[in-house]
Amino acid sequence: MDYSLLAIEILTAAIGLLVLVSGLVLPQRGKVLVGKISVLSLIAVLVYTIIRFNAQQSFFGGIYLVDSYGNFFKILFLLAAVLVMLSAGKYIEQFRERSSEFYALMIFGTLGMMIMASAGDLITVYLGLELMTVSFYILTAYLLNDERSAEAGLKYLILGAVSSAVMLFGVSLIYALSGTTVIGDIAGKISTQPALIAGIVMLVAGFAFKISAVPFHMWAPDIYQGAPIPVTTYLAVGSKAAGFAAMVRIFMVALPLSQFNWTLLLAVLAALTIIIGNLIALAQQDVKRLLAYSSIAQAGYILAGLVAANAYGLKGVLFYAMLYVFSNTGAFAVATAVEVDTGSTDLASFAGLSKRSPMLAAVMTVCMLSMAGIPPLAGFAGKFYLFSGAIQSGYLWLAFIGLLMSMISVYYYLQVAKVMYIGEEIQPDKEMEVSGAARLAMWVCLLGTILIGIYPAPLSNLAQTAIQLFM
Repeated sequence: MDYSLLAIEILTAAIGLLVLVSGLVLPQRGKVLVGKISVLSLIAVLVYTIIRFNAQQSFFGGIYLVDSYGNFFKILFLLAAVLVMLSAGKYIEQFRERSSEFYALMIFGTLGMMIMASAGDLITVYLGLELMTVSFYILTAYLLNDERSAEAGLKYLILGAVSSAVMLFGVSLIYALSGTTVIGDIAGKISTQPALIAGIVMLVAGFAFKISAVPFHMWAPDIYQGAPIPVTTYLAVGSKAAGFAAMVRIFMVALPLSQFNWTLLLAVLAALTIIIGNLIALAQQDVKRLLAYSSIAQAGYILAGLVAANAYGLKGVLFYAMLYVFSNTGAFAVATAVEVDTGSTDLASFAGLSKRSPMLAAVMTVCMLSMAGIPPLAGFAGKFYLFSGAIQSGYLWLAFIGLLMSMISVYYYLQVAKVMYIGEEIQPDKEMEVSGAARLAMWVCLLGTILIGIYPAPLSNLAQTAIQLFM
């Protein structure tokens, strides 16, 4: 076995420990280096992951898998972590002596996501999930003097623990019926029984909480609003993608459709998630909450790709998850800059943003139109793959709901643009100060959103390579 293929996970764990220790030993002035060390180290790991993209190896009897599918999601998690850290540097400064622990927890959360994406065993999936969520429990309550942050952390802890317990009970039922927790071995040993249906329903409920699918979405708006905005960004992008990474592998490999057709159950969840996420977003007056309900709706769109369970649908899941990193992180990066400048993310705080900072207003508008699926931006190409896959699998009604709700979502996305461009300015003479790192992150998000939309072939081919093991 080539254990060097585990270098990505080992390096990420080592970076997390290094950042944690450097926060303890460095003097106060030296702690400003911690953020730079974190970003540069993760960029190095990202480059290494891209170089080893096609590496393939099964470790420990199939418990841990290194393959192009897992590597695709590792690239996504690392890219999201780097962009979040770059865009939130000024925001994180308020934590002062606790900033190194903040970066360390972000890195450990990323490691948990990587383990989920490459896990070949249900218990390993659960371990990765717990590493990720425990990091986020702490990060969500990181604003010590903010009651909403403390409330968000407590809510996330209680609801997260309940959902993890439900998922673990589902895993135990599947183990009882198959005698194994190795994902690749379950399909050949399991038989359709009432207990299997219960196990699958519990597994779906556990994952639905992690990806904030309706009716398991109740935690997302309050937690997204109460958590520090960089944490909200990473929750909306990385945590959701990690849930889908594990879901696709489990449902496509361990629970093949020939034995149990789970697509209708997921189709109903996807439809409810798309409808409710978009309709409630229409009434929001806080941009953080608006983006929270938007991310719930986006989870429904991605779920439609898993429902399709064909080449177009699965490629759409990976394609959309990657472009969502650019679109969503870009929108949240602008919201972060506005919160640092005004102390609020209310819709009114975005008024006249086009005059205070034309670049920020342009990034916000482009990223939101991409999430609405407006051509020629990246979101249009992603939804094309997802809806095409659903139609091919006979779920025309689901594709129609997705298309209709995409058109409705344009209203609340353009509402933000309207306030930025023709709203009455709060501080007409004040120009917004945005750090160079945050500007770099926004430019990357803007260019990624536009280029993937105009020329989707490279990302499409990468996603196609990653899903070959399911085809």
